[in-house]
Amino acid sequence: MAGRSLSSVGPAVAEPTEGTAAAPAPKPAPRRTRRGSRAERLAPLVLVAPAVLVIVVLRLWPLVLGINFSFTGDGERNGTAVGLDNYLTLLDDPLFQTALRNVGLLVLLLPIAVAIPGLLATFVYLKVPGHRVYRGVYFFPAVLSPVIVAAIFNLLLAFDGPLNRLLGTVGLGPVDWLGDPDVTIFAVVGVHVWATFGMALVVFLAGFSTLDPSLLDAARVDGATLAQTIRHVIVPGLSRTIQFVFVTTMIGMLTSMFGLLYVMTGGGPEGSTYLPEYYIWIKQGQMNQPALASAASTALFLIMLLVGLAQIGVLRRTAGKED
Repeated sequence: MAGRSLSSVGPAVAEPTEGTAAAPAPKPAPRRTRRGSRAERLAPLVLVAPAVLVIVVLRLWPLVLGINFSFTGDGERNGTAVGLDNYLTLLDDPLFQTALRNVGLLVLLLPIAVAIPGLLATFVYLKVPGHRVYRGVYFFPAVLSPVIVAAIFNLLLAFDGPLNRLLGTVGLGPVDWLGDPDVTIFAVVGVHVWATFGMALVVFLAGFSTLDPSLLDAARVDGATLAQTIRHVIVPGLSRTIQFVFVTTMIGMLTSMFGLLYVMTGGGPEGSTYLPEYYIWIKQGQMNQPALASAASTALFLIMLLVGLAQIGVLRRTAGKED
């Protein structure tokens, strides 16, 4: 009776037999201590701190000093607060006005400067015949010094140079590429685009690696043309990459053309190729007006900031409409 009552209490627990090891009891999950969780929160900050320190010391602090210096005077008024006098002087300077007009021209030409590497990267990604050779050829100008590029194109674009001789063979008159105020800025911008689009092409190719190949296959199956594929598949899929290339290309146009301007035109003819960075160098390096140059640098920073934000806003709105 007692044995029956014991057996009816519940299922019998099998006792380990000889030679059979008992299963180890599961260990409780380790608890995160307050010290460990704090270390996990601080680890990203410690890793980012060196880069933030470099940016603050080498970028932001000089920027603040430059902005502060732009409100002081030059010459006899060196170190004296002059308020907005330097900025008013900039607005009355015809050369600075020309530089601002050229900035507006660069903004208008920016879509072309971005579309060229974008289309070439598309052809390379789609593996047109010879795409491996084209990739190397397209990137080659990006490794050349701006001074070397300017010297080469000074020979090619000379009034009696090879380009005008080629135009003469097809019945077109010679063009004064580097002497006509209405033409020279376009020639310099074209040379800059040729010399730098290789980097943008690499960025586009990196963006293509994130694009879903099945979307391209679906477009091909549906009979979409190349233009339709680019508009409805590639552009929406690379919207972030396009935003990045737009901003970096604009910054490059405003801050990386000094070498070309110095060697090819020297700001001429008649000051028609002045850009803010060249104007800054003239005021600082030749006319010894560092405060006025600081004001021009601050104006250039504000121009890049406003143009960059406007571009990002327009591109995001366009991407939203595509979606």
